Amino acid sequence: MRLNRILLSTALVVVALVLQVSVFARLHLPGAVPDLLLLVVVALGLVYGHTGGALVGFGAGLLADLAPPADHATGRYALVLCVVGYLVGLARPETGRLRSATVPLLVVLGAAVVSTLLYAGVGALVGDTAARHVGLTGLLLTAALYDLLLAPFTVPLIMALARRAENDPLTAEGATAVAAGEGAYGRVSGLGGRGRGKGLGGLQVRRTRLSRGTRGTRSKWKGGKHL
Repeated sequence: MRLNRILLSTALVVVALVLQVSVFARLHLPGAVPDLLLLVVVALGLVYGHTGGALVGFGAGLLADLAPPADHATGRYALVLCVVGYLVGLARPETGRLRSATVPLLVVLGAAVVSTLLYAGVGALVGDTAARHVGLTGLLLTAALYDLLLAPFTVPLIMALARRAENDPLTAEGATAVAAGEGAYGRVSGLGGRGRGKGLGGLQVRRTRLSRGTRGTRSKWKGGKHL
């Protein structure tokens, strides 16, 4: 990943994690907890693609595994968000632009369901049966509902920030694009200058020929009158 992607992803993940732990986890909502980290991974995966989405998901999940008050095995949520980021990145269009606003909502819905099922499945493999006591169906419904309610306020904004960072002229690609634009402008200007030079030169030649022809006509007329 490029430097601008790493910096932006790190900042967004840290802010999302702080809000997740200090605000959403203390709301004591029924069922699941609104997953702001998941929304960050979804938004960045839709912009960066499957590779960038997997890397961002792994880093965000690992940070959530290590941040207190985490009460699960380290690496569990990192695996879940890595898989989710990879799958979301596969839904990224080739042009990088989404034509419909419903596509991110559908992706968020799928990511909420997949992440909940993966988290419960990995927990069952390591002996964590908390999902059975709470109820997997209730977790799926509440997780999808909470994430869909937060998605319109977070996913478009994060995607816009990521796209703006991708087009930053201070980055390597932006500098190349600017240089290419200046080079093309220079070539156009050069062509324009050469075209104007040829036009002026042609005008001067026509004027010279006209003046010569006029002097020759005057000389013949004077000579004829003299004769």
